[in-house]
Amino acid sequence: MNAILNEILEIPARAKDAFNNPVESLPLHVPYLGMGSSYFAPLAFKYLGLPIYPELASEYVYYLAKGKTAPLAVILSQSGRSTEALWCRALFERYVAVSNYTDSDLCTAPNVSQVVPILAGEEQYSSSKTYVNTLVALFRGFGFSPAASVERIAENFDRYREQGERLANEVFEILSQNPIHGIYVTGSGPNIATALEAALILSESTKLNFHGLPMAQYDHGPKETAQNSIVIQILAKGEAYERTRRLSELIASAGAHLFTVEAPDEEEHFSILHTIIPFNFMAYFLALKLNVGETFVVGGKVTEAV
Repeated sequence: MNAILNEILEIPARAKDAFNNPVESLPLHVPYLGMGSSYFAPLAFKYLGLPIYPELASEYVYYLAKGKTAPLAVILSQSGRSTEALWCRALFERYVAVSNYTDSDLCTAPNVSQVVPILAGEEQYSSSKTYVNTLVALFRGFGFSPAASVERIAENFDRYREQGERLANEVFEILSQNPIHGIYVTGSGPNIATALEAALILSESTKLNFHGLPMAQYDHGPKETAQNSIVIQILAKGEAYERTRRLSELIASAGAHLFTVEAPDEEEHFSILHTIIPFNFMAYFLALKLNVGETFVVGGKVTEAV
């Protein structure tokens, strides 16, 4: 398990590597296609108001492309080998490749117009570095400067570790003593992506079913499951902040075991670089407590569909 922790501990240095790497302007009004973390990262920017169209690469191939070739897209894949991402290459006259491996099949196809390396380094476990570095690269490509926020990742890192370990300890105690029927992670705006990413890494690391979804969508029905559930709400000082706080009070009074994750020093759009990090530590420490061994048991880190 120390190898997993070591990957998480590299997040601040790798984020700086990504920030220091120049990124040419990324296109707007085009599809941004990926799976897992590589889909969640551009989704954050959609909810920041950028006119981009994040889609699951699989569903774009199966249902949206309709056999037609479009002019341009951005295709994202940590490994550059995910099957669905590779399927998308032939659906565009040109595309921008975003990957950790610039010599991969995704990055070396004849119709690649631009390669954006995310510089996350070697990553064998959950996409801790990859997710943060993809966000940093997209910030750069869309003309934002997250310099101060990237610096604060390092400054606040010990605090995020403590928060993640505390969450793991408290959730483990609840799971040990109570019949829990649902575990949710919720977020709003760009932190919807954080909630989805957090649920992904927690599920694959702990083998428990964490469900990530928008806070407002949780408010539209799943809140009825509040009693004997665990809900982790991501707070950010944006449009949905007060609603999230009111919902927290409501579901706590209804019997939910409620936790919050917040980066109070960050503006909402840069908070996505920070709010995910406690969940990485939480996943690691909770997996330890649950005596989970391998991260990928049912399949490998790279999904190769048939």
